[in-house]
Amino acid sequence: MHDIRWIRDNPEAFDRGLMRRGLEPQAQQIIALDEKRRKFVRLTQEAQTEANATSKLIGAAMARGDQEEATRLKAVVAEAKASKQSHEEEERRATAALNELLSSIPNLPLDEVPDGPDADNNREIRRHGEPPRFDFAPKQHFELGEALRLMDFETAAKLSGARFVILKGKLARLERALGQFMLDLQTREHGYQEVNPPFLVREQTMYGTGQLPKFRDDQFQTTDGRWLIPTAEVSLTNLVRDSILEEAILPIRVTALTPCFRAEAGAAGKDTRGMIRTHQFNKVELVSITTPETSRDELERMTAAAEEVLKRLALPYRVVQLCTGDMGFGARMTYDLEVWLPGQGAYREISSCSVCGDFQARRMEARYRPRAGAGLRYVHTLNGSGLAVGRTLIAVLENYQRADGTILIPGVLRPYMDDSEIIGPDG
Repeated sequence: MHDIRWIRDNPEAFDRGLMRRGLEPQAQQIIALDEKRRKFVRLTQEAQTEANATSKLIGAAMARGDQEEATRLKAVVAEAKASKQSHEEEERRATAALNELLSSIPNLPLDEVPDGPDADNNREIRRHGEPPRFDFAPKQHFELGEALRLMDFETAAKLSGARFVILKGKLARLERALGQFMLDLQTREHGYQEVNPPFLVREQTMYGTGQLPKFRDDQFQTTDGRWLIPTAEVSLTNLVRDSILEEAILPIRVTALTPCFRAEAGAAGKDTRGMIRTHQFNKVELVSITTPETSRDELERMTAAAEEVLKRLALPYRVVQLCTGDMGFGARMTYDLEVWLPGQGAYREISSCSVCGDFQARRMEARYRPRAGAGLRYVHTLNGSGLAVGRTLIAVLENYQRADGTILIPGVLRPYMDDSEIIGPDG
């Protein structure tokens, strides 16, 4: 959510941020709703004050035997209480309208974020590694996996419908190895604490990280009202909800390997073949909770931690800074890591690392007590993929494929694969 006091003091700056996001100015509408809410808060307090003061007079009137005055005063109290109730109802309506509006507005971009309506305006920051050269026409991952008889979309469709996959044998083992390797790297070398969080969460948990209410159609909900997490960001970031932390324990860095569930409501016709866009996939998530002064540097650190996975796997990739029109709802700035896929002849997203400022913290009521002893402040939150395991599997298959259709296993993964070097049809 946004700081309503900051909006009141900086309406032009707020609207400029929205316009950079491609949205219409809304500061005046927000301020008008807030003024309406504050008016009814004041009227409610005034009615309560009148009722309290008049109630004291009733006792005095009764004590001196002035029944007529007591009756009149009781009517005044009843009227004040009725006014208070009416004002409270108006306040609730104004507050609900204000919260509904604020909940639908995305985070404001940092000044350094490039402007633009879509991915064509993203800015490439750097590249690492050279795409491999083959003396044969490279295949896409689903062609390789199906030819090995270790990737089965047909049976998965029978079980669950479109956008699911079954991995078998060494491909299933390779997918597990990738997740384990990522967790080991992030916990042993980058200081993240491993967490095994719930995959089902309450509505307020999804609200805390910004998935609700705006992106309700992109999620899966259970019959008891809980939600399947679309990313472990939801569970991990909410670990600090409704908390007051001591600055001394910041930054908090946590990671988890979890399944992720996404309805892909807006993905009709996109990546319908293969594993690029499925309803269920595994991902290693990175989350940091920091102070405002350190959050921007933490974004660089987190991005480097995600990049290291690709470097160890010797996968070519590039880092792209997203423009204002391509960033996620809760982000103030985002780096995407895009890995080279020879079968597609293109770079495809494999990780997004974002700094969210206090946007999520306000929704979660997550604050900290500064060492200097000043008042409580909201923490800053960051999240990133370290990495999407299924897409990393795709990248390994396509970059390590051989002319005979077998797959060379990257050296760093062999200890997780009983030192196997090749995945073939016997897998």
